[in-house]
Amino acid sequence: MLSVNNLSVQFTGQNLFSSVTFNIADNDRIGLVGKNGAGKSTLLKILCGQQEPESGSIVIASGQTVGYLPQEMIPDHEGTVLDVALKAFSHIDDLEAQLASLSDEIANRTDYESDSYLRLIQRHNDLSDHISLLGGNNRGELAEKILLGLGFLHSDFHRPMTEFSGGWQMRVQLAKLLLQHPDFLLLDEPTNHLDIVSIQWLESFLSSYAGAVILVSHDRTFLDHITTRTIEITAGRIYDYKASYSDYVVLMQERRASQMASLTNQQRQIAQIEAFIERFRYKATKSKQVQSRIKMLEKMDLTQIDEISSESIHFRFPPAPHSGKIVVEAQALSKHYGDHCVFSNVDLLITAGSKIAFVGKNGEGKSTLAKILVGDIRDYGGSCKIGHQVVIGYYAQNQAAMLDGEKTVFQTIDDIALGDIRPKIRNILGSFLFDEDDIDKKVKVLSGGEKARLALAKLLLTPSNLLILDEPTNHLDMDSKDVLKNALLQYTGTLILVSHDRDFLQGLTDSLYEFRNGEVHEFKGDIFEFLEWRRLEDLKQLDHPTNQAIKHSGTQAIKQSGNQAIKQSKLDYQQSKDRERELRKLRNEVSKLEEEISSLEQKVADIEAKLANGTTDPAIFEDYQTLKTTLEQRISSWEEAVINLETAQNQ
Repeated sequence: MLSVNNLSVQFTGQNLFSSVTFNIADNDRIGLVGKNGAGKSTLLKILCGQQEPESGSIVIASGQTVGYLPQEMIPDHEGTVLDVALKAFSHIDDLEAQLASLSDEIANRTDYESDSYLRLIQRHNDLSDHISLLGGNNRGELAEKILLGLGFLHSDFHRPMTEFSGGWQMRVQLAKLLLQHPDFLLLDEPTNHLDIVSIQWLESFLSSYAGAVILVSHDRTFLDHITTRTIEITAGRIYDYKASYSDYVVLMQERRASQMASLTNQQRQIAQIEAFIERFRYKATKSKQVQSRIKMLEKMDLTQIDEISSESIHFRFPPAPHSGKIVVEAQALSKHYGDHCVFSNVDLLITAGSKIAFVGKNGEGKSTLAKILVGDIRDYGGSCKIGHQVVIGYYAQNQAAMLDGEKTVFQTIDDIALGDIRPKIRNILGSFLFDEDDIDKKVKVLSGGEKARLALAKLLLTPSNLLILDEPTNHLDMDSKDVLKNALLQYTGTLILVSHDRDFLQGLTDSLYEFRNGEVHEFKGDIFEFLEWRRLEDLKQLDHPTNQAIKHSGTQAIKQSGNQAIKQSKLDYQQSKDRERELRKLRNEVSKLEEEISSLEQKVADIEAKLANGTTDPAIFEDYQTLKTTLEQRISSWEEAVINLETAQNQ
């Protein structure tokens, strides 16, 4: 058990926490949520002892341990990947030294029947069992399991840490922490450097973890799959829900609606009391009642409303200029770095209006292909053609880092703004949460989230009909991700999206390209349909490791190559256009009926108001009956149109 008692913390003169109290049980799965700056990361640092509160205490049961993974840390560069991971067991070395000392003492004793000898044997057995429980007897096997789960290959184990990027080095630190197996595991944005496959593995690992897990994450799906309890931090207080993140959102909205209703009732009551006091203040016969109501106001506890942050980016992509039907056409595309083949023999045909996701493990070539499409990489095999009148908008994975740190926020946008856009720069920056004080800041002093928002703002300045976005949600909070997703749903051009965020991808794309083992295959469907298909395919491969026909049956079912792929894509494109035309017609019908119903309801309400005032004109009664009949007919037609639309959408 870990107890937080009357915790108070101040930051820049404001309360981050004020007399906060809660407990964490041994097997809790907790998600910490709250707006940026609410104090989530600070609370984790206090729980693990890296930061002291102004007041209050943290009490941990004797012998229990706390492990903490921060968002950013200085990686351990000493040794190989496996060397660093195995440092998790350094405390076992001391225990094994004690065990060896006990073994030597036992070997030199001859008083086998004495109580002290029996106690020595018992101590030896207990220590041996404890080492075994900590994984000391199979530490290599445990390290291998976790490193493979986090995406490393066997060939990576003996490579120096210095050969890996910062993201992969963070994975090693996560592996080391998981191997230490603390009783309370504190993770601050653990999925930042993971791909979908590794995220799913981590979900499975944490779900069965024998200890408490406390998470800070902007990945809704990750939170929902792990947490069963959600603690919200807002305005120095906490609200504790025995619910996953999605269930918490519903309960939180109900709580705030209840608070608003209570506040409205209280304000009405206060207004009535104040009106009575004002009316009878100077009447002697009412003096007791007046004084009673004055005391009532003084004693009244005002209803508190939780702060609701209105700070959220808001924007829409400019209309996509017209382009040809074929946006990207590639044949036998390949890319090598020396002897390493990233991918080979890739055929693509991307048509106008397509919404596509690139998915797969890190290092399989998703970003490489994106760079080939935008022209950043030119030394590749095969052919890659960009279609007629295609204008590309590109957000690179390291887009924020590519900004000129010496320029101000305003200069960054002003340098590329042209024509009528220039007078609107301040409004554009304002929609991305940059106020008047921010626009003169140099880019190098901005946070990661601010740089990401600035890089997204640049995309608005040049209308494009092909958007290629490589990990655009990095550093964005949940509200900002929702706004970006809604903007992309309304985007009329072609979209290619590289992302590991399953909730963000869901409903946003209609097909995926999986990058796996040097090959790229298309999958028609949603991200969760793909993940289920991939799970079944992996199970088939485990069941039939030597049966190549079975191993590749699912792959062959979705693989498209050469001229057949191009012909099939063109047919799919035409069928998609026909279906979209029919859906547009049905949507317009529903929209038209909704407008008519709204107009009729307003007319009916106007007549009902006249009738309530005592109007007896027979013509009004006739109009009223006619309108009511027409309204019922339109509602019936609307219900039929909605059913037709839903049926068409599900086909």
